[in-house]
Amino acid sequence: MDFSHEPVLLKECIEGLNIHSAGVYVDCTLGGAGHSTEILKRLNSQGLLIGIDQDKEALEAAKARLSQVNSKGSFVTIHENFENIRQILKAQKIKSVDGILIDLGVSSYQLDNEERGFKYQEDAPLDMRMNQNIDFTAKELVNTWSKNDIARIIRDYGEEKWAVRIAEFICSAREETEIETTSQLVDIIKAAIPAPARRGGPHPAKRTFQAIRIAVNRELEVLEEVLPKMLDSLAKGGRLCVITFHSLEDRIVKQFINSKLGRCTCPPNFPKCVCNAVKELKVITPKIITPSQEELQRNHRARSAKLRVSEKV
Repeated sequence: MDFSHEPVLLKECIEGLNIHSAGVYVDCTLGGAGHSTEILKRLNSQGLLIGIDQDKEALEAAKARLSQVNSKGSFVTIHENFENIRQILKAQKIKSVDGILIDLGVSSYQLDNEERGFKYQEDAPLDMRMNQNIDFTAKELVNTWSKNDIARIIRDYGEEKWAVRIAEFICSAREETEIETTSQLVDIIKAAIPAPARRGGPHPAKRTFQAIRIAVNRELEVLEEVLPKMLDSLAKGGRLCVITFHSLEDRIVKQFINSKLGRCTCPPNFPKCVCNAVKELKVITPKIITPSQEELQRNHRARSAKLRVSEKV
């Protein structure tokens, strides 16, 4: 399986990182190394690229690709979840970095590898793990979680209005036989959603699959926890570039950035500010950056991408 892919918002990310040739940059979601290849090209002998990915197969392919880049800069690849960025940098004896890039969501390789169980269009084992070293899978979730917990994640993470009914059908089906494959789950979801509601909009399983994938990989939980760590890891003037693919991710990033802009949170009737708000970030992209029509024609998977760039002050 080919790991190469079309990196989303590549030009915009490189501009957003404001790369200095002797700087240290972290690609937290290395994937096919599309973004990292361009970062590495811009580094000199003093520069360093750190590529992190929790998918071991992707990491090996990215390492081979980066080894072929014509650059004086050096790079290291780390098999880890980016939530551990502090420990990763400490192990590399690095106190601060000049830029951090996060490209959230599932990589093209993971989507296209049928055995990984991310796609509702293909019959495969219910897996959905980005890191295959973890034990918890989508199969375990749908077969062991309570009806209320399944409904909650489908509602909150998938923004699916039929969440309760889908959870009820899942729990009913698993009493008859264990749910082991993506096609079994798709059939259950289709049965749960009334036919008129299935006729319009996206595939009926899309939102539920998204929700289960997010829960299996703790995506939103990790994002909320790691953003403050990333801010701490940036040098003054360092850039944070985050690409999100759905509203829940983007809301977390937006709220975090807004909380670090130093805006007074005191009630308007207070005679003077007592909240002692400190400005830690400034916004580089007041307007969210989205893919151009030209990029969307090349890469339909970029259609929901949003880029926010901020700088440590």
